[in-house]
Amino acid sequence: MTGTSGSGPHVVVVDDEPDARAMVGDYLRLHGFDVALCDGGRSLRAHLAGRTPDLIVLDLNMPEEDGLSIVRDLKARSRIPIIMLTATASPIDRVVGLELGADDYLPKPCELRELVARVRSVLRRAQSAPAPAKPQEQDAVEAPARRVRFGTKWLELDAVRLRDDQGVEQPLTRSEFDLLKAFADHPKRALSRERLLDLADARDPDAFDRAIDVRINRIRKKVEPDPANPRFIRTVRGLGYVFRPEGD
Repeated sequence: MTGTSGSGPHVVVVDDEPDARAMVGDYLRLHGFDVALCDGGRSLRAHLAGRTPDLIVLDLNMPEEDGLSIVRDLKARSRIPIIMLTATASPIDRVVGLELGADDYLPKPCELRELVARVRSVLRRAQSAPAPAKPQEQDAVEAPARRVRFGTKWLELDAVRLRDDQGVEQPLTRSEFDLLKAFADHPKRALSRERLLDLADARDPDAFDRAIDVRINRIRKKVEPDPANPRFIRTVRGLGYVFRPEGD
């Protein structure tokens, strides 16, 4: 693992290919980022033990440890934004990565100017997202919190979480929250897949709208009394989906 000091956001580049790792790192440094380079999951975790980055650029196809398992592990215990790099022609890795909570992806080899733009975009989104409430702050946050009922759960917009009537939190990825918020902002309106991608800020280079179908299925399992027969997030044949707050 190698790195440099700097005043910009701290970005960790994880790639087992030395040339690709160095190229991405050098370009990010030229644009003011403080960069550390890791050759796999082991060196990444060693780095995280001493310093928390603002963002991770992660290659999915590594022999030591699959990138998707790294995404799963990191998102289960942190909110560090992740941009995936993948050379695979199959879309399934991208879907799974997004569903695990990755914030964006680029095909590899990537256009470095676009990578910088996406790094900055993801960092802006991460900085604007409210932090989870600390235990001692929960009562103060919950009283004025904006809440929207989704079937069996409440979506708390300010706290960025999904909870049931007993207050038990339901794990939610950032992409799932963004999609639920899009529905909450547009109740009883049929929204196309493309519109949902735009509203949820989930647009990618391939207009990957089938990723929405995967997310909808996952969300339904969390909020619908009977996910196989959804009442609250309904399919609109030939168009997309509609949020029915009353389940009618």
